[in-house]
Amino acid sequence: MDLLNMLSGLMTDSSSIDALSQKAGTDSTQTKGIVETALPMLVGALKNNASSESGAASLLGALKQHTNTASIKDQIANADAEDGGKIIQHILGDDQISVLQSISDKTGAETSQISSLLSNLAPGLMSSLFAATSASGSKKSSEQSDGLGLTSLLGLFGGGDSKSESSGGLGSLLGGLFGGGSKDEDSSSESPLMGVLKSFLK
Repeated sequence: MDLLNMLSGLMTDSSSIDALSQKAGTDSTQTKGIVETALPMLVGALKNNASSESGAASLLGALKQHTNTASIKDQIANADAEDGGKIIQHILGDDQISVLQSISDKTGAETSQISSLLSNLAPGLMSSLFAATSASGSKKSSEQSDGLGLTSLLGLFGGGDSKSESSGGLGSLLGGLFGGGSKDEDSSSESPLMGVLKSFLK
């Protein structure tokens, strides 16, 4: 399972969608449509930004500032939209206006609603990516200890009725995401997190 599918599973969980709808003033169907449309664009922009050494280092530095382990629902509810807006601006750069308009054209939502939704989603997006890279790095260094690191990702779903269902799906999802250890160990000067981040965003 790739990075996009992992993030999509977290961000389109019903509790996440409900929290986003309340913050952005959109209904749940529209919110889910916006998230599903926006995520591939955001992940594509992240991959592009991390394609250079300096870009990857910059992204890793940003991730280390977003280490919240609360549920995504709670992170959205308590999101600093100003900080989230800066994250989105940094990810999309000069393409931000055109991306927002493209999402608007596909979903029918106002660009202001989309901007608000993404700003409230962004901190949770960053912490999810940090949790994934951290969990994978922990797993590599603990000789495939499957339980190590999964707790932080499972915790992102938080409580709620969908916990048992989500946990089962996430277990198999993580098996695909973190399975098979063909990560190169030859760049000894590179931090484990940087290596994992590059493997996600290649």
